[in-house]
Amino acid sequence: MDTEELQLAAFEIILNSGNARSIVHEAFDAMRQGDYDLADEKLAASNEEMLKAHQAQTDLLQQYAGGTEIKIEIIMVHAQDHLMTTMTLREVALEMLELYKKL
Repeated sequence: MDTEELQLAAFEIILNSGNARSIVHEAFDAMRQGDYDLADEKLAASNEEMLKAHQAQTDLLQQYAGGTEIKIEIIMVHAQDHLMTTMTLREVALEMLELYKKL
């Protein structure tokens, strides 16, 4: 895999996980406003963006498993960090929504 392909994959992960992160923050706002249905919708929408980011990651892993040499660059490290942080934030948001609903 050449550098340009790797960078494009990294930016796809960053873009989609960034979109998901923004939507999670919209869900937090909906929770604060007491609009739990909207928060649920936002978290579902964030999951769709996460799936896109995860697919880009999975594609890379499949290529690697198939024998393609993938040189790790700092942009890919950043992309992975971005994805994992957003996944964790979304998990926290799901738990917080359940807590808000109980109040």
